[in-house]
Amino acid sequence: MGVAGTRYLYLARHGEATEDEAGLSERGRRQAALLGERLRGVPLAVVHHGPLPRARETAELIAAELDGVPLRESEVAGDYVPYWPAEEELPVDAADTLLGFLAQFPEEECERGAALAAEALAEFTGTVDGEQDRHELVVTHNFLVSWLVRDALDAPEWRWLGLNHCNAALTVLRYAPGRPTTVLCCNDMRHLPDELRWTGFPGELAHL
Repeated sequence: MGVAGTRYLYLARHGEATEDEAGLSERGRRQAALLGERLRGVPLAVVHHGPLPRARETAELIAAELDGVPLRESEVAGDYVPYWPAEEELPVDAADTLLGFLAQFPEEECERGAALAAEALAEFTGTVDGEQDRHELVVTHNFLVSWLVRDALDAPEWRWLGLNHCNAALTVLRYAPGRPTTVLCCNDMRHLPDELRWTGFPGELAHL
């Protein structure tokens, strides 16, 4: 059995997007730059990002604050429904609400999303080969952050639903040999001033 090192997986939702989602708003650009400043001291090996403009632009602004960390575009880091539960999997009192939320997405994307979600788990989670620890950032979307946090907690597959992450907030997962996966922080916005926090979060839960 080979030697394994610890993987530190940094997850960030893209910065606030413009109304047409063609890119980042001015607030979103500020959020991304401030997240990049926060990550300057982290020995990141790579910044993965999804292919949509709001994720790509966020990753570029973060990378501009770092010292030569390479960018890598990945469909696996994109925006998709990772798991479409059957009604019987869901809590009785929440099933209608959750299925109603999913109804806005084309059901034919279910198979594609499930395949990408499985690839994301294979690519981004678990320990790494060799003794050297590895630090990676994935700039992505709310659904994938939720999916990976759910997996880290060994929660049921449907439980990615109901998790929310703010724009440019930071979540860090640790995959260490011989230990359960650890959520070191989740939805952390300490790098953002008050006026840039809680964007992208459901309105009734903002400013908690």
